[in-house]
Amino acid sequence: MKLLSQLRTSTFQLALLYMVVFATSVFLLLAFIYWRTAGFMTAQTDETIEAEIAGLAEQYRGRGVNGLITVIRERVARDPNAKSLYLLTTDENLKLAGNLSSWPEEAQGQGGWINFTLDESLGWSGPPRMARARIFEVQGGLRLLVGRDVDELNTLKELIETAINWGMGITLALALLGGFMMSRSTTRRIEVINNTSRKIMNGHLSQRIPTRGTQDDFDQLAENLNQMLDRIVYLMEGIRHVSDSIAHDLRTPLTRLRNQLETTLMLVDNDEARDQAAKAVAEADQLLATFNALLRIARLETRGNTTADLRPVALGTLVGDACELYEAVAEDKAQTFTQDIDREITVEGDRDLLFQMVSNLIDNAIKYTPERGEIVIRVSQEDDTVIFEVADSGVGVPDDEKDKIFQRFYRVGKSRSLPGNGLGLSLVSAVAEIHRGTIEVSDHHPGREEYPGLRVRITLPRYHDRRKRLRSVAAKDSTTRQEQDQSA
Repeated sequence: MKLLSQLRTSTFQLALLYMVVFATSVFLLLAFIYWRTAGFMTAQTDETIEAEIAGLAEQYRGRGVNGLITVIRERVARDPNAKSLYLLTTDENLKLAGNLSSWPEEAQGQGGWINFTLDESLGWSGPPRMARARIFEVQGGLRLLVGRDVDELNTLKELIETAINWGMGITLALALLGGFMMSRSTTRRIEVINNTSRKIMNGHLSQRIPTRGTQDDFDQLAENLNQMLDRIVYLMEGIRHVSDSIAHDLRTPLTRLRNQLETTLMLVDNDEARDQAAKAVAEADQLLATFNALLRIARLETRGNTTADLRPVALGTLVGDACELYEAVAEDKAQTFTQDIDREITVEGDRDLLFQMVSNLIDNAIKYTPERGEIVIRVSQEDDTVIFEVADSGVGVPDDEKDKIFQRFYRVGKSRSLPGNGLGLSLVSAVAEIHRGTIEVSDHHPGREEYPGLRVRITLPRYHDRRKRLRSVAAKDSTTRQEQDQSA
């Protein structure tokens, strides 16, 4: 799979494009060299044949047919290797002179240039070889063939063609290998940036992209991104500090104000004034709850993903206890409250934080589900993960807002008239992140327009008892040794 992903990278595709352009250039260059080399050698052979024909024509004009025959015989005698080929015959194919015994099949009934094979049928005693010749008519009804053995020339052409083919193959292989190596090197550095980016997106804001100190393009990009991250973290910390300071500083005077209002509520005798004071106390409680939630979220986000304080928690039992607490509230709204809980499931976490997370989700489900609606609570296990799921048949959340509901103070438009401060799901998200969990939000009844409902699915890592696992491994090793001793 890694090789396949490597081949899909833009770097490798760019290298492949360069390889195609480079290979095409090399092919055109080698083709031009071959064309010029082979063409030159062929032209040189033809010029040699033409020169011999010119010499024979001059002898024929000066000495006649007998002189032509004599010259051909002399040339054949001086060339024992038969590099030059001659054949002079009458119009009835009667041989007069030459080192060929008969006409090649390619020369039957035609003149001009021909290519043929020297073999036994032509009186050739050696192994078959390639030849090139020119045929023309001589006055008096005679036919003359003058040619050259071009077998060495063809062998040289084949060697050049083989060299070109091997050169192209090696060029393509080296270009492909170079493209792969370049792509691999580039992909590694990009993957480092991607891995660091993913960690930052998961909340590890202290992560930074490593550099090699080469000051190349990737180092400059990494430094710019790191500076950008430093600036973002600085601004976020500033905003968080301001909001946390406001919440902390206002909580004390609000508590005093709330206590004074409660004291006033107990002292007034007027029913109307008592109602106004009770409403003021309720509003103060709502403000205090908002500030307390803000401060708790801030503490959780500052705490990060540390697992130092996490302990084994029976999540199934914890969810069951929360359901018992909220079951009466659901009954008041005539809601169907279904539980599918495996109480043996255990996770590693902070019991108080997990209970807060579970309570917030169940409370939201009851709050946003109409009367006679349904609520389903599930706790199950899949391999090494634990699934906690809350589903309802309430008003639901539009698709374009599902990724926003875990933001602070964000509330879906249709639920703004209901009581709440928009911090409950932010707290859920912070608790899930501390416990290395993931959250998935979807419709409980997809396609239903009026009440599509909402399904919140939180996946947490399952708790593994390390001591029990070590004892299990030791027991398996002991059993294996006993079996080996018995077999021995």
